[in-house]
Amino acid sequence: MQEITQKLWDKQNQHPDDRFRLFRAVGKVIAPKSVLYAGSYVDVAPSFIFPNVTYVDMDRRAKRFFDDEVGVKEIIKSKDTAAPNAQFSFIHSDYAKLSLPEQSFDLLISLYAGFISEYCTKFLKLGGHLLVNPSHGDAALASLDERYQLAGAVISESGDYRVVQTNLADYLQPKKTVEITRELLFSTNRGVAYTRPAFAYLFERVA
Repeated sequence: MQEITQKLWDKQNQHPDDRFRLFRAVGKVIAPKSVLYAGSYVDVAPSFIFPNVTYVDMDRRAKRFFDDEVGVKEIIKSKDTAAPNAQFSFIHSDYAKLSLPEQSFDLLISLYAGFISEYCTKFLKLGGHLLVNPSHGDAALASLDERYQLAGAVISESGDYRVVQTNLADYLQPKKTVEITRELLFSTNRGVAYTRPAFAYLFERVA
């Protein structure tokens, strides 16, 4: 493994196994065969759980990381939860400019990387899921999108995660009495404060 590969991963994993615990919790409620992680940087934790992940990022350091295919495989295989034949690929691109077959993934991941649902929902299968956190307003954007239905709330507790799938109407209720619109979200590029917050949300694509 190249030294830069290990350094980039160590920095990404500075809260050891945090993302592993997140994806493990998600994997307990859905079992996607193909995953698209847009804006992934070097976070390969989904490959600890899911069998086939396509990573996308425009950062040159991410490209350098994934160019070390042997090193990345070593990181993935270090987790005994990873499938023996786990597959991954990397696309060095702006996710807003991706050219991929439509409806070809079971899970779309949007964490801290902007309005991924705006540009990448077309790649998600009907019945597939979007995992999205409130950062930059993408969770709020998904809540306005008629193609999506809230399917779960990811709760963070004492360093671990669980997915709640009951009483979902209690979530995504803004604290402030202001109308949440696409125009507002794109103009502020910020998340919305909710009365009952969650770390992230799981939406199902229904249309």
